[in-house]
Amino acid sequence: MPLVVVSPVREGDIDGALQEVFRPFGGPEKVLGGRENVFIKVNAVDFKPFCHTDPRVVSAVVRLMRGAGARRVYVMDNCTQGNFTRLVFRVSGLARAAREAGGIPLYLDEGRQVEVTLPTLGYKVHVSRWVKERLMDGREDNLYLSLPKLKTHSMATVTLGVKNQFGLLMQADRIRDHNWMIHRKFADIYALVRPDFTVIEGMHALNHGHYAPEGLSDRCVEELGVLIGGQDTLAVDAVGADLLGIEPRSVEHLRLAAEDGFGCIDLDRIEVLGDREPFRRRYTPELLPVYPPDVRILEGSERCCREGCSLNTRMVLQMLYVDFQGKGDFTICMGKGWDRELLERVEGRVLVVGDCAAEEAYPELRRRLGKKAVRLARGCNSLRDVVAGLTSLMRVNPVEMVPLPPWESAWLLVQALLHRSTARVPPLWAR
Repeated sequence: MPLVVVSPVREGDIDGALQEVFRPFGGPEKVLGGRENVFIKVNAVDFKPFCHTDPRVVSAVVRLMRGAGARRVYVMDNCTQGNFTRLVFRVSGLARAAREAGGIPLYLDEGRQVEVTLPTLGYKVHVSRWVKERLMDGREDNLYLSLPKLKTHSMATVTLGVKNQFGLLMQADRIRDHNWMIHRKFADIYALVRPDFTVIEGMHALNHGHYAPEGLSDRCVEELGVLIGGQDTLAVDAVGADLLGIEPRSVEHLRLAAEDGFGCIDLDRIEVLGDREPFRRRYTPELLPVYPPDVRILEGSERCCREGCSLNTRMVLQMLYVDFQGKGDFTICMGKGWDRELLERVEGRVLVVGDCAAEEAYPELRRRLGKKAVRLARGCNSLRDVVAGLTSLMRVNPVEMVPLPPWESAWLLVQALLHRSTARVPPLWAR
């Protein structure tokens, strides 16, 4: 039976709680097993408060691994589209937390990228050479530790250890199959590379999706103070999902990875050390229905994938409306199966999202309304282009969304570009 530890963080003692997570596995020295390097994959999707791994826990894990004998401890991620990791690490405090604890920030969207093939889907994607050379081909000297956050996810149901690995892919490669096939893609990535140990950070837990606007944090963010860890990432994720009130088998990527033979998600076959009851909740991945009242959202009658165009666009729309007072008075069209009469009734400014709508709705809307009135975001969840389109339509300046002086943001971007950044960053000023 796989073993999973549920460890409460009592009176802010993160170091003590981490020791309790590793103790049943022989302690951090045993888990490290004499390896020289540790690669910690955090969840650094963005710098918005509570959406990323807590820097305090990152510091504690770096100290723990250094104390266990690791010569180098890397803290790594490749953030979401529409941003770049160097900026996310700076604003969130992850870079500082890593360095002060003796770790090394590693920006996976910078430097040389290499191809790998997804085993079931069969096509090539790109990962940093660090991932390929150190975590796929060279594990004998390298420990891979996943450090996700305890969150629901509007498109993936939960985002825990398995979903955390989506950040290993280059941003451009995340667009393809970010639709009803996304769970298969998560499971394929897990088949290519699996952590040696996973610790879910539950200092706070996120309800109603993974990217709560600050203005809705009172309804979406709850302080918990718990760590969940073990060597079987699927088993750890199953316990994490259970604490969120979600049946593990209802999470498709967990079910697929378990059926592929890479771990256990059956709670009756997982040994859990620690009391789960104080941390059990009944959360939902569904977004709160808070949107600009004068934005019309139209979906095709045949298909509009929740896992891509639909919920990702709504998530950005909600964030710009709640946190940056974004304006409305426009229409969003996405999906497949369009009634011509419905399109003929669309007036004013329009954002067309996704390849399905780009093929069916965009030509007619552009012909009738003109090029300047219709913006287009191609792909199954091209988040960069969705952000660019919505910031323009909602009159939100992207530069002002970053809580840094503009010169510092620009300097960080210059550094990223000098290090061969592959990040998909939207225009710095809304057009």
